[in-house]
Amino acid sequence: MKPIIKLYRGYANEQELIVMGHVFLPTRKVEYDFQDKNFKNASSIIGMYRMKTWSNADIYLSHNQKTIHTRTLKDGYFKFCIPLGQEHYGWIDYEVSLNYNGETIAAKESYIRPKIDHLGIISDIDDTFLVSYTLNPLRKLYHLLFRNVNRRKIFEDVTAHYQALSQSGRENKEELNIFFYVSSSEWNLYRFIVKFTEIHQLPKAVLLLKDIKTSLRNFFWTGRGGHNHKFEKIKHILEFYPNLKYVLIGDDSQEDPYLYEAISKIFPLTIQAIYIRQTAKHKKTKVLKTLQNLESLSVEVCYFKKSKEAIAHSKKIGLIN
Repeated sequence: MKPIIKLYRGYANEQELIVMGHVFLPTRKVEYDFQDKNFKNASSIIGMYRMKTWSNADIYLSHNQKTIHTRTLKDGYFKFCIPLGQEHYGWIDYEVSLNYNGETIAAKESYIRPKIDHLGIISDIDDTFLVSYTLNPLRKLYHLLFRNVNRRKIFEDVTAHYQALSQSGRENKEELNIFFYVSSSEWNLYRFIVKFTEIHQLPKAVLLLKDIKTSLRNFFWTGRGGHNHKFEKIKHILEFYPNLKYVLIGDDSQEDPYLYEAISKIFPLTIQAIYIRQTAKHKKTKVLKTLQNLESLSVEVCYFKKSKEAIAHSKKIGLIN
């Protein structure tokens, strides 16, 4: 048995690099099998919530011909925030390793460094692009357990909208706008979410998720609870990249409209447009009032049922061609 290093996509600005991940204790458990169906899929999902993290483990980042040492936190999480020298733009590889019984165990991932004239797109996940049935907790849990990633559904025309936003204002398709997927789902579901976005050809993005869970008791509350984490993560992104203009995309099943309103009040020159997906039969009065308030702050808003409405709005305001 060997410990496992799970790396997540990192991000950098002109001065600083941030990369992160978890270290898990040696285990015989196999990683999530994307081909499993029904009860085997349920077993794989539950297994992701039973892996035990390794606290205070020595971990090493290889960067710019230097080796930087730190240790994991109590929940096995680690995060390197280091000064950045002259670097290329776009996606750049990085490597993290640890020593175990005289053997070096390493993992590789990538981080993004966008140019300051680019657009930043921050999107929620559940019921924003991944059909999740958040308003029906039992149905949501059923689909998480018994529908593997290949059988989960995406809302129609989401990919077309996100790809157009990714290329907005970019003459060179190699220099795409930066995407963040920010969710109340836990880090346990990272590989599942990444695989889903790859299957449906959504833009490659940095994911910022909620603290990892390591017990079955916590599993049944997945994706629920307070949303302060999302507010703080979005606020951090806007502070980390103050020169970008942003598009925020969410849905009306939980708190997205109100989180986005608060963010827009704090960053009055930064938010260019907000898109909220309608998840119930009728539009919510409270959400409509919130979006009207945002319009008074000169933020473009779109409350839509189908993504083709969001695409038409983006074209109307000149956000996409």
